[in-house]
Amino acid sequence: MQEKSCEYGVGDNSYKMAGELPGIAALVDEFYSNMSAFSESKKIRSMHPKDLSVSRQKLSYFLSAWLGGPKLYSQHFGSISIPFAHKHLSVGVEERDAWLLCMQKAVEVQAFEAPFKVYLMEQLAVPAERIRLACNSA
Repeated sequence: MQEKSCEYGVGDNSYKMAGELPGIAALVDEFYSNMSAFSESKKIRSMHPKDLSVSRQKLSYFLSAWLGGPKLYSQHFGSISIPFAHKHLSVGVEERDAWLLCMQKAVEVQAFEAPFKVYLMEQLAVPAERIRLACNSA
């Protein structure tokens, strides 16, 4: 029997733990469903286009590389600096927390092992905070 746990963040371990691209796409779909459903995320949902197809693809592709998998975002859309790409938006503590809530609830329903869920949310909090800081710098 293969060992389930692995060292997250090393090589493509996190990408594999997330279920590779199909698992990431399921996470992203749930995330955007949450964003559309939760009252706390109304403001951040309004920052996105009505049709979320491209947003879903971009986030899935970004997370693929971010988790150690194929660099799909750069292959399809070019390079990106997550904080800089969001700098034009008004993202404060409330918006950051709403984004993290949507992602937390999406992570909770995935078939990821429990320690990976904790790890993933800890890691996602870092770029979420960097976006908030970039949006609030003068």
